Amino acid sequence: MATIDGKYIWVEKESPNFDVDITSQPVEKDIDMTDHVQRKARTLALNGMVTGSKAAEIHAYLVNASDTGKIVKYIGRMAFSGLISGLSTERTYQTADGFTFSFTLTEVRVAQSSYVSKLPAPVKAQAAKIVNSGVKQTKSKKKTKSTKTKDKKKKSTTKKKSTTKKEPVKKVKFKKGSPWAAD
Repeated sequence: MATIDGKYIWVEKESPNFDVDITSQPVEKDIDMTDHVQRKARTLALNGMVTGSKAAEIHAYLVNASDTGKIVKYIGRMAFSGLISGLSTERTYQTADGFTFSFTLTEVRVAQSSYVSKLPAPVKAQAAKIVNSGVKQTKSKKKTKSTKTKDKKKKSTTKKKSTTKKEPVKKVKFKKGSPWAAD
């Protein structure tokens, strides 16, 4: 018998899948050039049956683990940890006190942040330290004497600008026959 997180299930068929992505580039002559292989997440398809007095409890656990994205540990002919996807359960007259199931476990890698304090000493020495850029001066909202004199200078310059005469707008004349000419 196999277990999922310590809950017993009877597995009829385990189908592991070790898939990879292979990239290829077209060339002028002969076959495409293959230059890169990248491993995809491993998967394990399971088909089996659960019967007995704890069948309803195990069914609820499988549905909850699938819905919440809980990483489960499977131990059978193979040991595998991953997420349950594509859970399908069936109840027939042949399994009166249980159900048959099929689902796929998909391998998951969880990213963890690394801090400089957790790095080993040689790597830590290579990491750049944060340099203090100094204290930046902030603008104060209070008006001081120097700003008042600047404001007076600004007002006097704006008065000069307003006293200058603007040129009157000239009306543009178009040649007769042009699409912009007024008829």
